[in-house]
Amino acid sequence: MQADFHYYATYCAAILAGYSHEEAIDICYSAQFVDCCTKTYLKSVGASIHAATSQSQAELVDTRADFIGLQDITRIWASFHFLPQDLNAVTPRATKSYKNKYRLICGPNGDLVKNTVELAKSSSLQASGIAMHVLADTWAHMYFAGTPSLVINNTTNDFYEVMFDGTLEKISFKHAPGASDDIENFTYNSTVFNPSETNILNLGHGHAGHLPDYSFIRYKYLPAWGGYRECLKDNPSDYRKAFGQMIYAMKYLRGEEAVFETDTYDEEAIKPYEERIMEILTKRRPDASEDWKAFGEELSGGIIPDFNVDKYSDEYKAAEDKDSTFLGRFIIAALSQKSMVTNKIFNSGNNLAGFSIDFRKKGFGGIKDYMKLVREKRKTT
Repeated sequence: MQADFHYYATYCAAILAGYSHEEAIDICYSAQFVDCCTKTYLKSVGASIHAATSQSQAELVDTRADFIGLQDITRIWASFHFLPQDLNAVTPRATKSYKNKYRLICGPNGDLVKNTVELAKSSSLQASGIAMHVLADTWAHMYFAGTPSLVINNTTNDFYEVMFDGTLEKISFKHAPGASDDIENFTYNSTVFNPSETNILNLGHGHAGHLPDYSFIRYKYLPAWGGYRECLKDNPSDYRKAFGQMIYAMKYLRGEEAVFETDTYDEEAIKPYEERIMEILTKRRPDASEDWKAFGEELSGGIIPDFNVDKYSDEYKAAEDKDSTFLGRFIIAALSQKSMVTNKIFNSGNNLAGFSIDFRKKGFGGIKDYMKLVREKRKTT
């Protein structure tokens, strides 16, 4: 997903969930900031690099291709962008190595989505924003895994857009970093094929380009994990579910819902705006920010400022108590999310995201920056 959904649509969902304009801004800023909080950014403000929630292309290119480097990549991308749907998924006649990768395939309504939303409960607005980013991406990024893997993430070039009248249009791909997708002519950028199993070009949905990030598109393709059998991805339907699930999740975070259950969507909140929402989701264009922004401002009567990645940088750098700043709270929430997901993956018998110690059982034995979580836990107990 892009800023149109993570920033502006998340704002709309927060308002419909009952948050104030100011609270909704903090939530949607945090949701979008997940895509911006790289090690490079964190170094620039003097913060812990272990709180990184994304990696720039330059960082990925410089990452070591050994097992430790691959674990670092997986911790970031599986925790925040490609949340695994089923860590115990069954796939027949496969090696343990393949099963570990297969079980990291992203999808909605898994146990980790419930864990993610519940983790944000009674926490900061920043934690709520992070949870909304993770939840939304389970819909957009389903069928891809947040670890470099040719046998999981590879596809053929047989992509077809399913038009609203049912006809098919052949999609072609090019490798031109920085160039815009030509939606009208069905030409998109993507990564090139690389035969190395763990090359970074085989991370996530690179072979599908930005198709998963566009709300309007329905497409058919042949994924490696599915034995190159045809798979249909219906983004308008999936994005609508993501929107409804965010509203429901944020009502739970506010205390309006007693429990958070998977596969539950706030249809009542969407119903008065059904036509407007579907019009935004199905319009063929690369960026729906303008329409989501207009919708959000009509809902709240407030002005949604443009996203500015450096909005809270000076506050953090100048603060003596950095943990109490906006970025400080985001960093604590990011460390908490990453720690939770890594622990769940490790305890499932899968070492692709690295080693994890359960603090409640064995005490602290990890990276010192994670002591922030221990201190936060002590404050609330």
